Amino acid sequence: MRDAERKNPRDYRREEWVVHDVAAEQADAVVRQHARPGFAISVVVANGEPDQPVRTAYKALGYRLLRTEGFFVQPLRRIPSPPAVASIERVQTVERAAQLAKIIRRRPIGDDLLGNDAPFRQYVAVDGDAIVGRVLSVDATGASWCEAMFVEPSHRRRGIGQALMAKMLHDDRAHGSRCSVLMATHAGALLYPRMGYERIGTLLIFSPKSQTPS
Repeated sequence: MRDAERKNPRDYRREEWVVHDVAAEQADAVVRQHARPGFAISVVVANGEPDQPVRTAYKALGYRLLRTEGFFVQPLRRIPSPPAVASIERVQTVERAAQLAKIIRRRPIGDDLLGNDAPFRQYVAVDGDAIVGRVLSVDATGASWCEAMFVEPSHRRRGIGQALMAKMLHDDRAHGSRCSVLMATHAGALLYPRMGYERIGTLLIFSPKSQTPS
C-alpha cells in the first residue's frame, strides 16, 4: 500500500507491504526490489498460528517489530443497535467538514466527496456544537475498511463509540458492503467485539533496523 501520486514527492508517508503465507526471505527480497526507502512489512498471522517463527525469521533478516494489531471482521449480518447517547451524523456539509478538519488538522473533505456516492464516509458524534467523536469508513471492493475511530477522553465510557460504529455499519451494509474490516490496538480490541467484530488474526508490523519508526 502506498500513497497516490503527490505534487511533492517528499510528502509520501511510510510505504507498507502486507504479507500472508509468504516466507520472510521471499518477502524481504521482493520488497527491497520494489519499495521506496522508508517502508514497513506487515505480516498477517491467522488465529491459531504461532507467531514466534515469524518474529524470529524477520529478526534474523535485520528487522525490528514495531507493534502488533488485531485483525477484525464484521460480516454485517447482525449489527447491534446501542441506545442513542449522542447525535451521530455523517459529514455531508461544507461547514461540518471544515469543523472536523480543524480538529484533526487536515484539509477539509472536498465538496465532491460529501455526497452519497463518495468512496468513503466520515461520521461524527456531536454534543451541542462540539464534535466529540469520529470514525471513517472506506469502500474497498465489496467490503469496507474502518479506521480513525476516536472519542474525546471527556466523553468516553458513555457508549458514543458504539453509537458511531452502529451508524457506520448500517450505512456500510446499505451501500452494498459484505463485511467491515479493521485493525485494532490492544485497547480498541475491547470495543469492537461488542459491535459484532470477530478477530481472525494478528498483524505484526516490522521495519528494517536502519529506519526510524514513524
